[in-house]
Amino acid sequence: QVRPVESGGGLVQAGDSMRLSCAASGRLFSTYAMGWFRQAPGKEREFVAAIGEIPRDTDYEDSVKGRFTISRDNAKNTVYLQMNSLRPEDTAVHYCAARPGEVGREQGQYNYWGQGTEVAVSS
Repeated sequence: QVRPVESGGGLVQAGDSMRLSCAASGRLFSTYAMGWFRQAPGKEREFVAAIGEIPRDTDYEDSVKGRFTISRDNAKNTVYLQMNSLRPEDTAVHYCAARPGEVGREQGQYNYWGQGTEVAVSS
């Protein structure tokens, strides 16, 4: 079992950078693929990025490609989301989730979810 806990959210201006962290308990963390999802006000939760057991195995939603970078440190049981060139449309609650096996975009494939951290980007 893996229990993700997100941190690092806050209020920034457009063009700024922010790094989200997700610390996950559980000694099998390294065997899980980890994903970031987000839910903007009035919208459904959507996929942002994911990373597999092998750190080079990553996937990104089109609107964040080239701006966001997902990474993991298995020694610290932590996954990160570095967000650069933030835009007002990135404003959302960001969630970290874990699933056994390979990288995926479907929320239903993720077994464990954090409580979320708010990111607000002002124009």
